[in-house]
Amino acid sequence: MKIHPLITTTDELAALVSRISTDDFVAVDTEFMRENSYWPDLCLVQIAGNGEAAAIDPKADGIDLAPLLDLLVDNHDTLKVFHAGGQDLEIIHNLTGKVPNPLFDTQIAAMALGYGEQIGYSNLVESVLGHTLDKGARFTDWSRRPLDKRQIDYAIADVTHLAEIFPMLVKKLVKTGRGDWLDEEMDRLADPSSFAFELEDAWKRLKLPSRNPAILGRLRALAGWREGEARSKNLPRGRIVKDDTLNELASHPPKTQDDLGKVRGLSSGWRTNDIGARLMAALATAKPMDPEELPAREPRRPGLTKDAALVSDLLKLLLKIRAKEAGVAAKLIARSDELESLAAGVRDNLNILDGWRYQEFGRDALDLVEGRLAFATANGKLKLSRISGDSATDQAA
Repeated sequence: MKIHPLITTTDELAALVSRISTDDFVAVDTEFMRENSYWPDLCLVQIAGNGEAAAIDPKADGIDLAPLLDLLVDNHDTLKVFHAGGQDLEIIHNLTGKVPNPLFDTQIAAMALGYGEQIGYSNLVESVLGHTLDKGARFTDWSRRPLDKRQIDYAIADVTHLAEIFPMLVKKLVKTGRGDWLDEEMDRLADPSSFAFELEDAWKRLKLPSRNPAILGRLRALAGWREGEARSKNLPRGRIVKDDTLNELASHPPKTQDDLGKVRGLSSGWRTNDIGARLMAALATAKPMDPEELPAREPRRPGLTKDAALVSDLLKLLLKIRAKEAGVAAKLIARSDELESLAAGVRDNLNILDGWRYQEFGRDALDLVEGRLAFATANGKLKLSRISGDSATDQAA
């Protein structure tokens, strides 16, 4: 694969995009910093197409990323391939208001092919290609300039290997008939609502201290205020006010700005400074939530009797067996809370009782819970016995 020098001009970028925009897929990765900012600071973009790859410097003087962004979000003929791409997608959404589409995440695909639970990129490269990646630049400060050759080589390797791995994973997905399994996961990953929300909805991302309408009304006002402060100052939310302090302010609101000096998590300066005044102004606008605005109660997890808890343990064993047989990460098939719900008698709204999950695991899980399947041992080996009337048919576990 041809590796281009670091791209620092719009003309170079446009020429690259023109060549790869007709490719069936492109592999994409980013390097960014976000420890000290609200918005991720995009420091480098790596992309690989059919036979060529390059790193693009978004911090280069005068460079316009429009050609690249158009390829990522407006070209629907070219598949965009990421690995564990959630934060990459967030950055692209911040820049464009859109999410790359169509897209493919190799981490999710690897789970469907039995490479483990949320396998890291370096481990996937080693498993599929047999290469050990140089991790020397992993914790570099990507915002500092100039970038040296080792940093750039490290970054580009992420997409050159990804472009090599992707067709191999697709071939395995086709061979195993599991391509359709990923549709639901990819749709969820590409949902723009995961990345964009209004200030007044910021409270929905918090652990709620109460369902009291007055407290939630204050929390909504305070969370929206904090989100606005964080965005305008480009600081992490926690640098403005931590979540626990926000909940405390909503639950026990100060009567005056002077009282802010007594709140744990706020400095004494908030008694007189402008940000303290804006906090108090936000509180003053708070109104109790109307009944129809209150968040839905989380469905209670069904209580497990001692017998149901044992059944849940058997389901976990069955899941482990079926996942190993199918070569699929168990976490992709079912969560522990779903198994507990099934053991407790729940049958509605369980993913394991629908689609491919039902075929691979849910059918047997339901039979186990309802007495049509049982574990047994024969000659020291674990077997599953399918029960029908007075007879039982053994099958290897």
